[in-house]
Amino acid sequence: MKSKRYNELREIINKYLDKYIDVLYPESLYESMRYSILAGGKRLRPVLTIETASIFGCEAEKVIPTACAIEMLHSQSLIHDDLPSMDNDDYRRGKLTNHKVFGESTAILAGDALLSYAPKLIIDETPKSVSSDIILKILREFFIAAGVDGIISGQIVDIDSEKKQINKETLEFIYEYKTARLFKLAIRAGAIIARASEDIIEKLTLFAQYYGHAFQIYDDILDVTSTREELGKTPGKDEKAQKSTYVSMFGLEKAKEQALFLCNQACDILNSIDIKSEILTGVISDISKGISKCC
Repeated sequence: MKSKRYNELREIINKYLDKYIDVLYPESLYESMRYSILAGGKRLRPVLTIETASIFGCEAEKVIPTACAIEMLHSQSLIHDDLPSMDNDDYRRGKLTNHKVFGESTAILAGDALLSYAPKLIIDETPKSVSSDIILKILREFFIAAGVDGIISGQIVDIDSEKKQINKETLEFIYEYKTARLFKLAIRAGAIIARASEDIIEKLTLFAQYYGHAFQIYDDILDVTSTREELGKTPGKDEKAQKSTYVSMFGLEKAKEQALFLCNQACDILNSIDIKSEILTGVISDISKGISKCC
């Protein structure tokens, strides 16, 4: 997304990520952490957190630590996802993956360090004007997305499903837990900090679910239609690993149709609660336009 506000928020996030992780002893660990966390990327999830909070009048300073913690969780998941024992990728965001630069053991520990540092950041850096009950709610949301109720279960089912015929329900489980749960965290955290009503939070959670599934299907589409330069990672890996995706199970055209259907569902949610956000509508539009352009 190329809006002025999106770019401004992305730069704020980059500045704070650089500030929050300095190079200390042991230097190799911190350098490995910084290598992945500062490797670029769209900063989509933390942008969504700040933007969601701002919709309800919450200033960015209150939510920046949480937004950066969510990006640390995302980076940790990518470091571990790229490991030889997982998806075994050599490139991420156009650069060599962490384990290719620092070695497997350091990459694993850097991921562990980011995972444990992120909630500490929420506790230490969130302004005192945010009440402890809100911080506790945010931490609960974080641990849901980070653990067995989130990306870990998504990852293990994804690995266990390689070279197997799986059903649609299993595929949707992978998409929900490995991808959508992080988007739910991003959206819900922003709304919780801003003290949005429970009804609105639940509707925004449904928006994040539709968007997360559309995002993953679009990623599957790009895996078979894009180059490494366009993706920033190795294309065609799903087919090589014999992974089931929406594209492999239902074909490219059906995958496009489903992604667009989910995008429309997400837009309907925003319209139903009368939320006007250039960024929330823009990320949905990016998928719709991308499908039309790449296919």
